[in-house]
Amino acid sequence: MLTLNNDCLASVTAVPDLFLEQYMPAANGEFVKVYLYLLKLVKDHQQDSTLSSMADFFSCTENDIVRALKYWEKQGLLSLSYTAGESVPTGIAFLPLVRKEESGILPTPESSISGPIAAAPAVSVEIPQTEQTPAPSPQPAVSAPSASSPADDLSSSGISGQSAEKKHAPGSREELQHVLYVAQTYFGHLLSPTEIECIMFFYDDLHFSADLLEYLVEYCVSKGSTSIHYLKKVGLAWQESGIRDVASAKQETTTFNKHYYTILKAFGIRNRAPVEKEAEVMDRWLNTYGFTIDLITEACQRTISKIGQPSFQYAEGILSKWKEQGVRSMADVEQRDAEHQKRKKTASDQNAARKTAPAASSNRFNNFHQREYDYQKLEEQLLK
Repeated sequence: MLTLNNDCLASVTAVPDLFLEQYMPAANGEFVKVYLYLLKLVKDHQQDSTLSSMADFFSCTENDIVRALKYWEKQGLLSLSYTAGESVPTGIAFLPLVRKEESGILPTPESSISGPIAAAPAVSVEIPQTEQTPAPSPQPAVSAPSASSPADDLSSSGISGQSAEKKHAPGSREELQHVLYVAQTYFGHLLSPTEIECIMFFYDDLHFSADLLEYLVEYCVSKGSTSIHYLKKVGLAWQESGIRDVASAKQETTTFNKHYYTILKAFGIRNRAPVEKEAEVMDRWLNTYGFTIDLITEACQRTISKIGQPSFQYAEGILSKWKEQGVRSMADVEQRDAEHQKRKKTASDQNAARKTAPAASSNRFNNFHQREYDYQKLEEQLLK
């Protein structure tokens, strides 16, 4: 049992119990610190705070502060306002906290969250312009784009925030809630903040429709993976391929499924789907290396002939060598096979010639030049 004492004489910042119970546990710790600090600023009536000063306070970047603000906006705790032409928020309004369902499952459109507990009016905090970003002439405020990409997780993929402008209508939050519910059902566990942010990135920043996102989740699970990293990789590949609807995605996945099973069949593998690692290797052969299915199956068959069992690693060695040698067709393979056989025959002939050559005597008495005599002349000299 813990005994708690309160001897604090300093000023106090009130934190809603509902925030501590339902919002704080699932949030990133850095995001929680920003929200608590905002509560203190409102309590102290500090209206002259800037993103720069908050970043200095936490020893982080302004982008980190903006990312935290946008996270809490997605959770429905804050409302951000923007000035026309600005990409960073210039105003923050606290919204009444609402209670989520007691089950802990994300609400679906059919089972929406209950009404607000606190009926207090929203409290606003204005963020003045910093010196580095001079304020433009007064213009009407525009609605805030509430989407933000999980930059820390997705920056390495090569796709950064393409557009902060939303394509979806405000009412489409219910659509997103339904997508998160579907993902949670397929994954079989409560979604983590990272998983939620990744799905919201595809929905808000890359403008994936709800139907396309649902199919993306379904496809990844059908491949035997509930990893958010695998979902991210597949989703980004679809984005780069220009896939914007379910029909295009099905056509793409059907084509790749056909290739997958053709490669597995070449290995002698039947009656099962490829696992995640195998799919990644086959994607590399098809996409990164750009090999045709004929070349890939040829490498698989050579693998079986050489080691007598399927091996993606051995086939990878064959295909990577072909890529280095510039092989692009079966004709190239046949040409290289012919050259290899020719070199092999030449080497074999040289070895045979060395074996048939008479070996030098190892007798040490024969290791000097022997004298030559004309015995007939010697006999004539003796008879004289």
